[in-house]
Amino acid sequence: MCEDAKVTDTPADAQADVPELYPTRTEIMLRGLRSTAFVSLQVVACALGLWVLFWVLGQAWVVLLPVLFAVVLCTVLWPPVRWMRAHRVPPAAAAVVMMLVGLGVIAGILAIIVPSIIDQVPDLASKATDGINKVYDWLQGPPLNIDDEQVDNVVATIIKKVQSSATTIAAGVFTGVGTATSMIVTMFTTLILVFFFLKDGPKFVPWLDRSIGRPAGYHIGEVLLRMWNTLGGFIRTQALVSFIDAFFIGAGLLILQVPLAGVLTVITFMGGFIPIVGAFVAGALAVLIALVTNGMTTALIVLGIILAVQQLEGNVLQPWLQAKSMDLHAVVVLLAVTLGGTLFGITGAFLAVPAAACIAVTLRYLNEQIADRAGETLPPVGAPITEAIGEDYELTPDDDGPSGEDDDSGADADVPAGSGGSAGKPESGEDGG
Repeated sequence: MCEDAKVTDTPADAQADVPELYPTRTEIMLRGLRSTAFVSLQVVACALGLWVLFWVLGQAWVVLLPVLFAVVLCTVLWPPVRWMRAHRVPPAAAAVVMMLVGLGVIAGILAIIVPSIIDQVPDLASKATDGINKVYDWLQGPPLNIDDEQVDNVVATIIKKVQSSATTIAAGVFTGVGTATSMIVTMFTTLILVFFFLKDGPKFVPWLDRSIGRPAGYHIGEVLLRMWNTLGGFIRTQALVSFIDAFFIGAGLLILQVPLAGVLTVITFMGGFIPIVGAFVAGALAVLIALVTNGMTTALIVLGIILAVQQLEGNVLQPWLQAKSMDLHAVVVLLAVTLGGTLFGITGAFLAVPAAACIAVTLRYLNEQIADRAGETLPPVGAPITEAIGEDYELTPDDDGPSGEDDDSGADADVPAGSGGSAGKPESGEDGG
């Protein structure tokens, strides 16, 4: 027995005698190369899918644009429609009443500003001519000392350029007529869609849930509801901010007796729906008209009023009112407006921020699902980023999840991610979303 014990090694001694084998540097590099190649193929496939998606959206833009406008308008009209429906007003009647109220408000605004435009445009044109003459005299005086011949050469060059571009201008006129016709069709389609969205909108998510099924229908409905709440909060908040801007700037213009004060007030209000860029353009237009009509002193006062109002908006109103409605950094907003305006003009600039907010909602929801499957707990949206965040999630060699927590990930393995576990999963008899 003793001899057998001496001859036969224990399993522990046998494992200790075997040297640990490490992969070679070539094998490690090849593994990394294969992983990089696989991820690169995935990135290319995703980029191709996005290109196809945007191509399809571009082809369907004629149909998609009225839908987007209708959704934006419905976020404004829906709260009073919901109130009327809660007080037993038929859905169709509530939708028609609010549409008539909205059209009445627009007609009233036009009835107020159009006569002022007609009355003040001749005076504005005369003062603009005087302003041009002052600029002409300034160019001829020191320090520039430009003579009449040089000015005439510039004017002749401009006229020649316009005459040589007559064909292009004519084509642009016909294109403008086509664009105007398309705008009329888009407006009419938008009104019809607004009526049906207000009337039958609450039925959409349950229908989507029944048609697609679980769990995809639940997730899509949840994302759409979050988009709707975010979009509604953004539009209503931006309308309040724009109204405050237009009120103070319009009051300053009326006190200073700047021509077209009513028109400039409406432009300021509408420009507020294009963050950063819209306020800058509307303010520049107001300062320019004040400079041409009332002189440098009035223009500087108008500029001071606009800067003060913009500081109030940027430092007080925007952070306070939009903290709960849209969690986007100012840089993201500026880049979104720039990209939307570059690709789709004024329409793109108007829809850029709502689109960016909806994309952010989708990404946050996906992040929630990933965190739920990984057993993590995310901080609340908008919580300040500090060093304390994440300290409770240090992994140990003997722990597959967050330290101090039991691993019960298999308990709800069949529950759709993001449904809040078995308690949060919608029952089969409930309406989705």
